[in-house]
Amino acid sequence: MAAVVMTAALPVSAQVISQPQTIIPASPQLAAKSWILMDANSGHVLAQQNADQRLPPASLTKLMTAFLVERELNRGTIDFDDMVSVSEKAWRTGGSKMFIEVGTQVSVEDLLHGIIIVSGNDASVAMAEHLAGGQGPFADLMNQHAARLGMDNTNFENPTGLPGENHYSSARDMALLAQHIINDYPEHYATYSERTFSFGGIDQPNRNRLLWRDPSVDGLKTGWTSEAGYGLVASAKRDGMRLISVVMGTDSEEARAQETQKLLSYGFRFYETMNLYERGAVLATPRIWGGEHNEVRIGVDEEVYMTLPRNRNDELRARLNMNNDLNAPISMGDDVGTLEVVLGDEVVGERRLVALESVEEGGLFKRLIDQVRRFFSGLLSNFLD
Repeated sequence: MAAVVMTAALPVSAQVISQPQTIIPASPQLAAKSWILMDANSGHVLAQQNADQRLPPASLTKLMTAFLVERELNRGTIDFDDMVSVSEKAWRTGGSKMFIEVGTQVSVEDLLHGIIIVSGNDASVAMAEHLAGGQGPFADLMNQHAARLGMDNTNFENPTGLPGENHYSSARDMALLAQHIINDYPEHYATYSERTFSFGGIDQPNRNRLLWRDPSVDGLKTGWTSEAGYGLVASAKRDGMRLISVVMGTDSEEARAQETQKLLSYGFRFYETMNLYERGAVLATPRIWGGEHNEVRIGVDEEVYMTLPRNRNDELRARLNMNNDLNAPISMGDDVGTLEVVLGDEVVGERRLVALESVEEGGLFKRLIDQVRRFFSGLLSNFLD
């Protein structure tokens, strides 16, 4: 298969006057067992320590519980107004509570707020029973979706995060889950920034202290057990750049807030994220042989984000590696090569190139003409080589 390497123009926003390069220091060292800092759009990891270590996640578990509720809401299998019966098991669940009463019915909307904002174990069990019939079947769903999302160091035994012998996750996996919550179900994300929640005449605050201290922070979830220590999955957005941080195993509520702030400050100070191409951007129109048309539009089927050290975007180049011997028929979405984003001499990102349209096979005469043209094109190419 013959291949061709081409360059593609980057958006005007990526072609700026060169500025002095920002010197990137080593990432901060934190008083925590593990941590990670990730860009929410590009997925680029800016800092990490023991990010794949399996640790008890405590109530960070409820991010998956909330994620599955949001998924079912979007699928239309449940609605915010649906009423959920509160079982005695849900009511008796220990730890942090939303304070729902046994034998009553509570709306899905209230339960989701209770899970996210006040970390209600009772609300989590009630939703697990409503969606799957019990905590065990719901944990099975949690693990299936963890596998689907690439959470390779995670296993859930319950929807609450209460201690379990085989209940664990990692900082990287929690960052991946937060990324999906933010990007897959943005219409529900505002709940994670709410500072208080009132139910049954009881007002409770969100335990994420950064919601009060840093206006750029708008989520996500805290966790604590004596075994896990204090953890926090946070996200913040500044100047169009969104970061996700995870710290696990700190010593106090204040420590998890301070260590998270160190990570976020580091990321925003020394890095920037650029949206290089929109979904469906046409990057090339190569020749296609034997088709009803002579060219096919080639590009990307997803937005392309790249996270870079600040003030180095003038060094950025795009390189297209694709088959230069395309034959009809070709279907929209077919792989035709790769897009490489190069910073200096280093490939910093790669995305697949796809056909952005279908090209049907041409008629007999068109195919015969193209065979002749292709033959002489090949001869000329060999002669020039």
